[in-house]
Amino acid sequence: MHYLPFLSTLVIFAFATAVFTRFLKRRGPHLLFWTIGLLFFGIGTLSEVILAFTFSSLMLKLWYLSGAMLTAAWLGQGTLHLLVRKRSVAWTLTSVLTAVSLLAAILVLLAPLTPAAASYNVTMAISSQYKDILTRGGLTIALTILLNIYGTLTLVGGAIYSAVIFWRKRVMLNRMIGNVLIAAGALAPAMAGSFVKMGLVDALYLSELIGVVLMYVGFIQATTVPARESAPAAAG
Repeated sequence: MHYLPFLSTLVIFAFATAVFTRFLKRRGPHLLFWTIGLLFFGIGTLSEVILAFTFSSLMLKLWYLSGAMLTAAWLGQGTLHLLVRKRSVAWTLTSVLTAVSLLAAILVLLAPLTPAAASYNVTMAISSQYKDILTRGGLTIALTILLNIYGTLTLVGGAIYSAVIFWRKRVMLNRMIGNVLIAAGALAPAMAGSFVKMGLVDALYLSELIGVVLMYVGFIQATTVPARESAPAAAG
């Protein structure tokens, strides 16, 4: 299963490039924050690739910080900017998230490792070993929980909300489908936590790949203009 993070990393960075390219054209802040969230996602899976070959305390900490703490929150922040009409509210929450992210980075990067790091096993998933290796204080664990709750509510909740709106108005079916796929993709890695607790740690790698593929397809679906809508513009 260790080749799956490599595939996930390729898809994630391709996805991030597509979103950032769209940002350069549209300049929407939601696209910028989605790009940031995807970069965190990519750093997390790239860390998994490196940790499958050798142990690195920096890669371990980047894996935890990016994957376990920041990815969902910053992807959700992009959705928040897309849906919240009051710009002051969205930017205030962005400032708070930035401060919390910096605090999280300081706590994780300065966290000491336990003696168990010396017996790190490259054949085992990092998700099955990090608790024995990385020292996490109460504040770090609390921030991890809060950031993931915030990210899930904003990203998944926002995608579902948008899908419902398009469905009720019977318009832009492609965007409705796209948002459903994005919500499903965002939930996939979150569900992996349950598998990890049951000892099925490799499920994390599979869920990451499934999740990013669903979100990427959803993004393409939601941003593609149907032929019947683009035809009049082309004719003009």
